[in-house]
Amino acid sequence: MKTFSEFGLEPKVLRAITEMGFEESTPIQDKAIPVAMEGRDLIGQAQTGTGKTAAFGIPLINKIDIKEERIVALIMCPTRELAIQVAEEIEKLGRFKGIRSLPIYGGQDIVKQIRGLRKKPQIIIGTPGRLLDHINRKTIKLDDVQTVILDEADEMLDMGFMDDIQSILKLVPDERQTMLFSATMPVNIQKLAQQFLKNPEHVSVIPKQVSAPLIDQAYIELHERQKFEALCRLIDMEAPELAIIFGRTKRRVDELSEALQKRGYTAEGLHGDLSQNQRDNVMRKFRDGSIDVLVATDVAARGLDVSGVTHVINFDLPQDPESYVHRIGRTGRAGKEGAAYTFVTPREIDHLHFIEKITRHKIARKPMPSLAEAIEGKQKMTAERVLEILEKDEHNEYRGLAISLLEQHDSVHLLAAALKLLTGDKKEVEIELTPEDPLRAKKRRPDVRNSGRRPSGPYGTAGGARRNDRPYDRDRGGDRGGYGRGGDRPRRDGGGYRDNRGRSDSRERDGYSRGTSRSNEETLV
Repeated sequence: MKTFSEFGLEPKVLRAITEMGFEESTPIQDKAIPVAMEGRDLIGQAQTGTGKTAAFGIPLINKIDIKEERIVALIMCPTRELAIQVAEEIEKLGRFKGIRSLPIYGGQDIVKQIRGLRKKPQIIIGTPGRLLDHINRKTIKLDDVQTVILDEADEMLDMGFMDDIQSILKLVPDERQTMLFSATMPVNIQKLAQQFLKNPEHVSVIPKQVSAPLIDQAYIELHERQKFEALCRLIDMEAPELAIIFGRTKRRVDELSEALQKRGYTAEGLHGDLSQNQRDNVMRKFRDGSIDVLVATDVAARGLDVSGVTHVINFDLPQDPESYVHRIGRTGRAGKEGAAYTFVTPREIDHLHFIEKITRHKIARKPMPSLAEAIEGKQKMTAERVLEILEKDEHNEYRGLAISLLEQHDSVHLLAAALKLLTGDKKEVEIELTPEDPLRAKKRRPDVRNSGRRPSGPYGTAGGARRNDRPYDRDRGGDRGGYGRGGDRPRRDGGGYRDNRGRSDSRERDGYSRGTSRSNEETLV
């Protein structure tokens, strides 16, 4: 890998990179920065956590004239969380040069954004729906844009933003530089690239194996009613620095985070019903270590980028292999090792094998942690904390009391009592979680053309195969699950789902419906 001084960057940009603690470029930066600095169109294939924001951010900051008072660069992101994160990194990279940037996303007061636009930012980082809102209001004009970046393009297209992206790109001058970054390259991404990129250079740092090699993956087979006890034991045994626990539905996340708090863990939940302020507050606590366990839905965790996550625990098995890869990718970042555990009920084993087949990775089976292992893990962690204080020499003010206590009590008994106090008694609170229906392995759609009738099967309401063969999440508060019973269809007003009998559904939208509205980013995360 190169040092950043070898790219021929401006001194002020180099200074910002150094202040951010970057020394050598990552593989995607090493390949993408020289191409971007030449002004060529680029397709970058890389997973999140590989440093791709700096891969497009550094050359972008480097080339913008500080005297410019027009919007000359546009970065599109799938979610407001990612837009905020990209904006923060762009801000850091451009601070010594004095580059002005502004994040634009749903869920934030549009009047506040209009005030920000009056300060004449050179770079706009936004989600497609809110960008179009501003374009229609004529508060954003793209006539002078020289650079367009599509970040996590596959996520944006999965969430139904294809039409919005095309509408926006048609408003940008033809003479521009376009860079597209995506973890995968499905047909729709290739078509988008053919339509809007000119002779792009394709750089890829995707490993042959879909799942990251630095992540130690394992699954634990157990019954639904055993999951919570297994989770508590696993946390005690592994003593994670930061852990993300994934639940399938918002109800699950709420119940699980509350249950963990009752048991004495510092945990909070993250899902689509939280306001932006609540969400920001939870993420701030997780980043600064005020809480060490984050419980989240798939949708809420999209675009989440937190360094130092040591463990990912799939409390509920994800519905598809892509979600599995995205989930476990939250750990094992920046060359550090991580651990990913997945709880699987006996009826879900076939679905786990399906995930193994698609990700081309055999997931090791491990037994449910024993109570003795959990206790040992907690004691070990407490002992390490004591030794850490000892090494830092931060205990001198307690020496007098220690000497006095040692004169009155046996040293071994005294230390054992102190360790017991520090370890803390686990609150044996009785916990009952609402059970989730097991997932079934995806099956091929049977050929019904010659039979004259729909075949029987586990997915259809009339015994037939469901649209897209997506497993059916029967929980009406669920995060995903396509269409539900009785021919449920998404409501046009974006207010959840309503079935044919007029009953409302608070299901969290994740963009699997291709009819997703432009305000998606306001309801997704």
